Amino acid sequence: MSEARTPVSPTGRGNARQTVTISFAGFNRAWAAWIGDRLEQHGLRVVYLRWDSPAEEPLVNLLRDLALAEGRILILVSEWYFQLGPRTHEEWNAALREVVAPEASRFAAVSITNASLPTATAVLAPANLTNMGADEAERRLFDRLDLPVDAQPATGAAHRGPRFPAATPEVWGGVPRRNTRFTGRDGLLNDAYHRLQGSEPGAGVLTLHGMSGVGKTQFAAEYVYRFGSEYDVVWWVNAEKRVTYRRLLAELAPKLGLSTGAEYGERLRAVRDSLRRGDPYSRWLLILDGADEPDQIWDLVPTGPGHVIITSRNPEWGEHNSQLLEVPVYSREESVAFIRRRAPRLTEPEADQLADALEDLPLLLDQTAGWLNDSDLSVDDYIALLEGGIDQDVVKVSADFPLAFQTAWSILLNKLRETVPESVALLRLCTFFAPGFIPVRLLKEMPHDDLPEELSGLLDDPLLWNKAVNQLRQYSVVRLESHEFPADETGSASGESVYLHRMVHQIVHKDMPDEERREYIDVVRRALAAADPGRPTDTRNWDAYAEIVAHLKYADVLKSSDRNVQNLVLNCLRYMWFAGEYNSGVKLGKRTLDTWRRLLGESHARVWEATFHYANLLRSTGRVLETEALERAAADQLREERGERDLEYLRTVAGLAADLRILGRYDEALELERWLYPTYQELLGDQDSRTLNALNNMGFSLRLLGKYEESMDIDRRTLEARRLLLKARHPWTLLSEGSYAINLRLLGRYGEAESVQAKNVRECRIVVGKDNPGTLRAELNLALCLLRGGNRADAGELLTNVLEGYERKLGDTALETLSAAVSQNCFAREHGDIDQARETGESIIARYEMLLPEGHPFIIGARANHALVLRSVGEREHAHVLIEQSLADMTAAVGDSHPYTLGCAVNASALRNLVGETDSAAELSRGTISRATETLGRTHPLTLSARVAHAADLRGLRDRQQAEKVEQEALSDLAATLGPQHVHTISARSRNRPYWDFEPQTT
Repeated sequence: MSEARTPVSPTGRGNARQTVTISFAGFNRAWAAWIGDRLEQHGLRVVYLRWDSPAEEPLVNLLRDLALAEGRILILVSEWYFQLGPRTHEEWNAALREVVAPEASRFAAVSITNASLPTATAVLAPANLTNMGADEAERRLFDRLDLPVDAQPATGAAHRGPRFPAATPEVWGGVPRRNTRFTGRDGLLNDAYHRLQGSEPGAGVLTLHGMSGVGKTQFAAEYVYRFGSEYDVVWWVNAEKRVTYRRLLAELAPKLGLSTGAEYGERLRAVRDSLRRGDPYSRWLLILDGADEPDQIWDLVPTGPGHVIITSRNPEWGEHNSQLLEVPVYSREESVAFIRRRAPRLTEPEADQLADALEDLPLLLDQTAGWLNDSDLSVDDYIALLEGGIDQDVVKVSADFPLAFQTAWSILLNKLRETVPESVALLRLCTFFAPGFIPVRLLKEMPHDDLPEELSGLLDDPLLWNKAVNQLRQYSVVRLESHEFPADETGSASGESVYLHRMVHQIVHKDMPDEERREYIDVVRRALAAADPGRPTDTRNWDAYAEIVAHLKYADVLKSSDRNVQNLVLNCLRYMWFAGEYNSGVKLGKRTLDTWRRLLGESHARVWEATFHYANLLRSTGRVLETEALERAAADQLREERGERDLEYLRTVAGLAADLRILGRYDEALELERWLYPTYQELLGDQDSRTLNALNNMGFSLRLLGKYEESMDIDRRTLEARRLLLKARHPWTLLSEGSYAINLRLLGRYGEAESVQAKNVRECRIVVGKDNPGTLRAELNLALCLLRGGNRADAGELLTNVLEGYERKLGDTALETLSAAVSQNCFAREHGDIDQARETGESIIARYEMLLPEGHPFIIGARANHALVLRSVGEREHAHVLIEQSLADMTAAVGDSHPYTLGCAVNASALRNLVGETDSAAELSRGTISRATETLGRTHPLTLSARVAHAADLRGLRDRQQAEKVEQEALSDLAATLGPQHVHTISARSRNRPYWDFEPQTT
């Protein structure tokens, strides 16, 4: 039997505990954490000492101080350990021989690098832990420390320590390659770590903020590599634009094993829910890079047990439940250390001199030192150039940038132009895309006919392309990493995206000759146009459009006279409407109209096309008065110029009818639509999509007028025709199916309605995604079907989710959001917090009053609902006055036989009865029965409510015999129509007086 080895032993300093002091470079913290955890699990005490090597302190002294540490000293050998200072290999060899060699038994080492190291490192006899698994690495570690390899861990198998550093977390994506020149920031990194680790669950959000070029992204990436082993999921997202952020975060869904459809809206919802619950992973880290506009994405920042790091120039993140940590410029010591590693030929005084001239800005230090190391130019001469020798007309491009930055870039561009001129051409091309991730693959995929000669050569020659990209990469002008297309491990420049810093983008874009500017912007415009999928209604193309839209502004596409570029703009506007990106679409639409009117003239065909798309987007944001004025003026001009049988005129009139519907002018809208439909039939035939659109819109107006049977008949016809013409999963087909289900529900056919709508919701989620307004609209109807059918629990949950979805997508003042808010508030009145329902009801009324003209049925209906809230909190007189006014106003708005008016009458009779006006209540409920029977039929749920209410009024008049007769007939019809166990039947049988909830119909 072999003799057991003695584990790490005391060193004669009076401490009998087994102790290991780990000395490590901050860059290798993940290794130190893993090694320390393995030792602690086997009963050892571990002390962590981060190795620092200030240049002014002799290396021998630093090693002697290290030798004072407790227990055995374990050095984690890597190039980072020896480069701090920076120190030469000669210095290290001398110090190791003088300090370590005499008491080599106190020191041990493990090597976590394959790089060349000082020769005297041999005295440490490092055990190599590279290129192996965790088990073998642990065996070699224990062997080097003379620990028994069969020792049992001190804790149970459930212990979850840091991940083995060579093992990637379970889910890993989008993280930039580690910057091997990262310098300093150790205190700041530790501060960030402790802030996140010390945060409460759901509050682990930290924003790294600071000026452009300060290195926020590099800092975040270094955090990932130092601390990422403690997470199961690490996901990096470009968050400069909301649409890009949503798309990239949604890509996490399949990585988490979530079962979703292909559309990113559905995947995004699933990802956020998974992260919130911490299922299947609770240890997650999400990095939102470049989130400079909190208002754009704060509502989409996940919560849960994991952590979020945001990089931003904007400290306003502090107002959105995020901790703030400012990333400053380098300290002078960090600047000097960085420069000397980037440019070894420079002395320490020269590095200090250069850092002072460049104001310690990391990005500028990186780029300048990189090329200065390859240049014969002295630091003095370079600084002279910065101070005006090369360009006397230096100006500050931005308050964020140092004064010398413009000149520094002039020098760097000259250097690039002298070595690989094509790299400057590529860099300038990139500035006509949005800063950040540049999809340069679009340049390579576009037709290369008629390109400027230097660009044609660059794009057609892969070797020249790689040479240009590598030159830019060498001087840190671009990065090769991108979320979608990471560079390969060989460092090849064949990737299809590059990353261009916003600061560099702005400088290069400004410093460009006019002739090249005209040539390059035209190339990028053509590249974007060539990437146009061409079918914005096809949801499979939405990812492509989302990427393209981000670059339209920077390519200044609106000023292009190229027909293909103009088609791209129109398709992007169409996509933004279908995808529910209304607010962004309105901004683009307004700029398009203003620019094209000047460029093409007021009556150009493309101006009318842009007007149509802009009006759709503007209407969808609730700015209907503006939309009506725009379309009425357009209709007048088109009728005068082209006549009433022109297709552009007809389309504008259809838009005007939609405006009238939203404004509550239902009769006027229907009158226009009854003219439009046969006109389209005559011009285009029954099966043209425009004819079907006209028929569909007529169904909307009929439903708003309370003519549910006629509306349902039209919806059925439209649905069948669209299924044949456009297929079952086209968004318009799904819209018709949803409209048909709404009419079934409004006619009291709740079971049929729920069956149709449940299918419709499933299809909408697949086709357009979970967060699309079309899906939310479908879910709202499903929730109301569930509620009318008696499934209150599921209905309440869905109503809440739909309202939250609308608020996230469209904001709380959009008309569609308000429709959901009205129905959710009615549910809350009966099954939730009545005080909250009162507050919310008042808010709904105020928002409607802000958006719609006085006397609009939606405002009146919201007030009628609020009367029920007042009744429930005991304010009977106030409720009575409000419902009476609502009844009078609704009668004036839509007539005395409209379902809206009949519903107000049902509620008004209840309030009259409650305040003692029994005769008046009975008279009103009797008249309501008569009008409801004529309009909706004897067994419609609203008619049945009026009949049950009238029985209660008769009992109030002590006409018990007649009350019993009316009640029994109503109960019999209720049981036959809705079923004997339906909640309405049971409620009526218990003599609970029915009420009516106003519901804003889709316009």
